[in-house]
Amino acid sequence: TCPSGAIYKREEDGIVLIDQDKCRGWRMCVSGCPYKKIYYNWKSGKSEKCIFCYPRIEVGQPTVCSETCVGRIRYLGVLLYDADRIAEVAATPNDQDLYKKQLEIFLDPNDPDIIAQARKDGVPDNWLEAAQRSPVYMLAMDWQLALPLHPEYRTLPMVWYVPPLSPIQSAADSGAIGMNGIIPDVDSLRIPLKYLANMLTAGDEAPVLLALKRLLAMRAYKRSEEVDGEVNHKVLDEVNLTREQVESMYRYLAIANYEDRFVIPTGHREYAVEAFPEKSGCGFSFGNGCSDGNSNLGLFGNNRANSTTVKSLSGSESATEGNPLEIRQLFSSRR
Repeated sequence: TCPSGAIYKREEDGIVLIDQDKCRGWRMCVSGCPYKKIYYNWKSGKSEKCIFCYPRIEVGQPTVCSETCVGRIRYLGVLLYDADRIAEVAATPNDQDLYKKQLEIFLDPNDPDIIAQARKDGVPDNWLEAAQRSPVYMLAMDWQLALPLHPEYRTLPMVWYVPPLSPIQSAADSGAIGMNGIIPDVDSLRIPLKYLANMLTAGDEAPVLLALKRLLAMRAYKRSEEVDGEVNHKVLDEVNLTREQVESMYRYLAIANYEDRFVIPTGHREYAVEAFPEKSGCGFSFGNGCSDGNSNLGLFGNNRANSTTVKSLSGSESATEGNPLEIRQLFSSRR
């Protein structure tokens, strides 16, 4: 939707950015983005979006929102996929088949044939190792808990979501909602199943139902194990999970360490672009060319306030020293 071609996807890591030099501020991307994540900066006259903190990603650090999330519900990892099948999958006639079709293009990072082909295509070894330890691959492929947002838009998104469980355990214990064996009935959740399916799987309720049941089964299994001291295999059999899978799910979803949630290899931009033209370039700057990093602009583009020197008072003027109101007024002059 960008006539000037300012929106592009980085070849080395798949991050979508807006080239601020090419953007002409026509704002067709704002109305065309199905996820409504592009906004127009009225001060700069350019369209902007989340940059996925790519300077941090390049050095192996997580995005700021992921690292500072108090709920620890964000995970970052590498997914290998078959780029030759993107057009085929995006052209799937039935919207409800898009989720399963997208799963088909994800490649097993532990498959020797996939590893050999990836190395042949120039994928660095540290990216292959990161893909093998990727929490996103486990959530999307191994456990099938994570689902794509609005697959019917046919963008094949790489940001996936685990459907939320309503706080229902106390309600189930009190008899306010139904039970399916020892697992609370998914149809009794506060968030309607159809609503989640319309958001995550183009209306197909089966994948969402499976994900919710597996989350509930993990809770029920660990509750039985830790509280009652019993190993309940029946609850796992109902959702086709093994004990090893549940223990792994519990580790990543309940007690995950920093290294478990964020498996990010350092970038290799030199493999994706010609590095020689970047010689003597500025690298990261503050928008003022090759400078020493000092800028007269504040954090939000406004002029930085100059500091005000406060003189010591003497003589008859010293009478204001003990008056806190007068002192506050002196300091407020810098606003």
